[in-house]
Parts: sequence; C-alpha cells; structure tokens
Amino acid sequence: MAKNGNNAQMDLNSYINREIPCSCGHTHFSGVKLIDIDQGAVTRLPGHIRDLGYQKVFIVADINTWKAAGEQAAAALAADGIPFEKVVLDYEEVVPDETVIGEIMTAYPMGYDLVLCVGSGTLNDLCKFVSHRLGIDYIIFATAPSMDGFVSIGSALMLHHVKTTLDAHGPVAVVGDTDILSAAPMHLIAAGLGDTLGKYTCLLDWKLANLITGEYYCKEVVGMVETALKTVREQSAKVQQRDPEAVKAVTEALVLTGIAMSFVGNSRPASGCEHHLAHYWEMKALMEGKMPEKHGTQVGVGMILALKLYNKLADEEPDFDALMKRPYDKDAWERRIREYYGEAADGIIALEAKAQKNDVAKRNERLAVMKKNWPEIQRMIREDLPKIEDMTNLMTSLHAPVEPEEMGVSRERAREAVEVAKEVRDRYTLLQILWDLGLSDKYAQEI
Repeated sequence: MAKNGNNAQMDLNSYINREIPCSCGHTHFSGVKLIDIDQGAVTRLPGHIRDLGYQKVFIVADINTWKAAGEQAAAALAADGIPFEKVVLDYEEVVPDETVIGEIMTAYPMGYDLVLCVGSGTLNDLCKFVSHRLGIDYIIFATAPSMDGFVSIGSALMLHHVKTTLDAHGPVAVVGDTDILSAAPMHLIAAGLGDTLGKYTCLLDWKLANLITGEYYCKEVVGMVETALKTVREQSAKVQQRDPEAVKAVTEALVLTGIAMSFVGNSRPASGCEHHLAHYWEMKALMEGKMPEKHGTQVGVGMILALKLYNKLADEEPDFDALMKRPYDKDAWERRIREYYGEAADGIIALEAKAQKNDVAKRNERLAVMKKNWPEIQRMIREDLPKIEDMTNLMTSLHAPVEPEEMGVSRERAREAVEVAKEVRDRYTLLQILWDLGLSDKYAQEI
C-alpha cells in the first residue's frame, strides 16, 4: 500500500474512494471522493458540488472564515446558479459545544442536501457531527492548514465540559484554495505544524501499545503519517514565507494524516499522550471561562513535554516485582479526579468505570510485558524520537510556543496534566505507562 516520499503527498486521490488491501491484514477505505488543493480551487467548487450530485447547499462559517473564504465561496455558487443558505456563527472563537451544535441545527433549512463547511478545525468537527446527525453529506472548504482532522471520521466536541470524540463521518470532498490557505493567520499555520509534530510521540505511543497490550498496529499507516511529518519539516521554512506551493504541500500532508486515521477507524495514528495533555488544558481553560490556545499549538507544546518525559523514562530501571505488589486506592484516585476535573469529573469517573484502565490485574499484566521487554522499550524510545532542540527550533521558527507558560498554562496546570490527563481517553499512551510504573507524580514534579 505504501508510496514513497513526495508521491504519497502529491497523489492523495490515489488513497481515496476505493478499498486498499494492506499487509496488516485489514482492507483500508476512505470515503472521501475528491481532494482539490491548489490555486483557483474556489472557482472549481461549484463544479465539484454539481459533479458529486448535490443541488442545495447549507454553508456554515464563522465571522472570520466568512470574510476569509465564505464570501468567495458563496459568490462562486451564486454565479453558477447553485441555491444556498448560510449560517455565520457570530463568535471570534467558536467552542464546539451543545449551544453551537443547536445553533447550526436550528439554522439548517429542510431539504438541503449538502453542508459546506468553510473553515478548519472546530468548524470541521461541528459540521461533520451535524451533517452526520442530519443524514446528509458535507464538504470542507479549508481556510487554514491548522490541523490534521479534515478527513477523519471522529468529531471532537466539548460535551458536558469534557473533550469527547464521537463517531461521525468524513467529508465527501476536501477543497482548499492555496491563495486563501497561504493568507491564513500565521498562528493557525503554526498550529498545523504543532499538530503534525505531535505525531512523533503519538506514533511511539502506538508502537508501545502494540508491544505492551497487543493493540492493533499498521506499519503502512504509520508510513503515511511519517511521510506527512517529513513533508511538513521540509517545507517549514517556505511556509514561514507563505509560499503557496509549500502551504499546499503542508495542507496535503495534514490531509494524508487524516486519511491514515480514516483507514484505522479512529485517531490512533495521529493522537497520543501529547493530545491528552492538550485536551486537559483545553478543558480546564473553558471551565474557567477562558479561550484556550489553538488545539495544534497546545499539541506542539504537549509534544515537547512528552519528549522530556520519554527521555527521562529511557533511563529508568524499574523494580517490576515490587511494582506489581502495589495496591490501588480507588477512593484517593476519585478524590483527585474531582479536585482536578471539577464539573467534568463525573464523565471521567464514568469512563474509568467502563474502561477499567487502572484495574490492578490489568496493570500487572502490562507490567509483566514491560519487564520482559524493557531493554527493547528503552531502545525504541532512544531511536524513534527526535531531539528536543530540533523540535523547539522548528516551532520557534514559526513563532509557536514551546513551553506551557508561553500559552498561558501555568506550571501547576502542566503538572496536573502529567498526573491525570491520561483519564480523558481510553487509550494506552506514555501517560498510562508512567502510571503503571508509579512515576506519574514523580515525573510531574521533576519535569
């Protein structure tokens, strides 16, 4: 299945709308029917909509994306005679919560057969969820290369104050005009860089989960994500100059990562411990009535923190026999969750009741595998991860933060995240490994 280097990045349409047998034993499929990321794409948008068989379009944008691209998209539809209605969300920063979901659903005109999402991360999550619930398709008209979830099937929402990913569906098409994309605010482009660089730690998380828990793992999908990483690193200098071809390459790399997620059926190829840290910081900020930094920006900072944790772990020599004898104080765990998660605690506690991540017997099974494979785990950490200084240099070249405090996250909140952010998902990552080894609190204090 794998393709090499730039061919994988430049030929995205070869990955979509067909079944692809894989060496992992699975047959991969992405339901995206068309990808058009190039100059002049806005003028081709009406033709794509007609070719795909849609007749009436419901446009969803916010006040920023409407000015950046929505007006052009609407003018193109009007010139082609395609009927449309629109909702422009009147928020500087949209939170994907129940209120906004209701606002979009209420504005939807009955009988319209396509949602056209004009935007990027949050709007994409909202539109994929709403269109899925309405039973109609959607197209994403991208306005910034700010994240890798363009074609993933999961919708990241803030429900009952908890960052939750719900099954939805991906878009039938991704359209991006490179003139619009390259004019996006630089902090959004930097967010796309951070979201991509987070793949270093997430891919190692996945590999270790496969070794320790037997979780499904696909080398071919990993290769796709690694191609996206390589592309983004190679193009970062030109992106800073807003070179349209470089922005095109980065956007396609982000879409390629999303295709990798759709192949697996979840976000595992693109989301690990660095995302859990980011989710915790996002949740806490919103609970305090503050707007968090962009998701990808927080992921980039989480990646730097995760690299520090991983580097420290590589030098550990745990006493596994002693670790297996430790009791688990469920009541103390729940008290901490209520203290740290506040009004979101009930959802976190319910997730653990279902997932049983902290069950002593399951923990000890994982520790037994780690004991047997510890030298291999140390080798993987040392060989699979980039140097911290290389990552910080890359992020600062686009003026992105590299430390929690640079984006308004206190040292105390960063410490909390290392201790409890693993609870936001039922997914085996570095943060659960540290908990299994009894190192979460120690590392949180030291790092």
